[in-house]
Amino acid sequence: MYKYLFGPVSSRRLGISLGVDLVPPKTCSLDCIYCEAGRTTCLTLERREYYPTSEIIGELRELLSSDPKLDYITFSGAGEPTLHSGMGEIARFIKENFPKYRICLITNGTLLGDAKLAKELASVDLVIPSLDAADEETFRKINRPCPSLPCSTLINSLESFRKLCPADLWLEIFVIPGVNDSPESIESIRKAVARIRPDKVQLNSLDRPGTEKWVEKATEDELRPFIKALEPFVKVEIIGKPLVSAPAGKSMRCPVQDIERNAMELVRRRPCTLVEIASALSLGEDEVQSVLDGLVEDGRIKVEKMDRGVFYRI
Repeated sequence: MYKYLFGPVSSRRLGISLGVDLVPPKTCSLDCIYCEAGRTTCLTLERREYYPTSEIIGELRELLSSDPKLDYITFSGAGEPTLHSGMGEIARFIKENFPKYRICLITNGTLLGDAKLAKELASVDLVIPSLDAADEETFRKINRPCPSLPCSTLINSLESFRKLCPADLWLEIFVIPGVNDSPESIESIRKAVARIRPDKVQLNSLDRPGTEKWVEKATEDELRPFIKALEPFVKVEIIGKPLVSAPAGKSMRCPVQDIERNAMELVRRRPCTLVEIASALSLGEDEVQSVLDGLVEDGRIKVEKMDRGVFYRI
């Protein structure tokens, strides 16, 4: 198992995705109430080399040399990837040495207004930032940002990034019933989206255990007002089930003796189902289930049931 890479995993919107962790969990500029990676322990806007850039590149070189089947290499993980000062260098390495792979950045968008960062992201094919609120009160309730970060800065950053970077831009809105779905909240989001001009908007909702237990999944009826407000000027889609079910080829199979350690690494980053863990490790579900049962019995991981199934988490 690699230290900075995880998967490949089945993504609900990207197909087969290899994740790249650029910062320690949970290092972020926000502390979102719905985050699947848990509460932020290092709330910061400081860009620096949190992990050695050379080591991340070394792991990518080794893994990608085996020619795995991937739809995307994704900068995501259990923190905000743009905080890593070497991200641009890592993206360039991938494009110069393994150009067939598409690169995606999943980000909260808080640093995208930095012109230097926008230039670094020239090698990235797809950027998916978030905008869950466009008014200050709702922004602070949902995203709990660094104290010095106002909502207006996030919106301005996304607007300027759209002009500076050639990458495709999919804007994600995480809908939380009773928090950001009032007519006033939707109208403020509509105005912000019109300024940002993304290629598409993706509506997301609670799919796996989040940080705050009271956050609930939005129903289709609760998503409909967002679609009605946004569809006149931008494509809108609802993020659904994973696009694929079995991501890995034979070369990516996890050694049986490492199942326990590798399963722990996956659920440390985010809650996962049995199917997701088995697929990421290229192992049979029965083989993985026995290991997960032992970890639960030992108290090393927990079980949480949701609409989509049983999730294992730290």
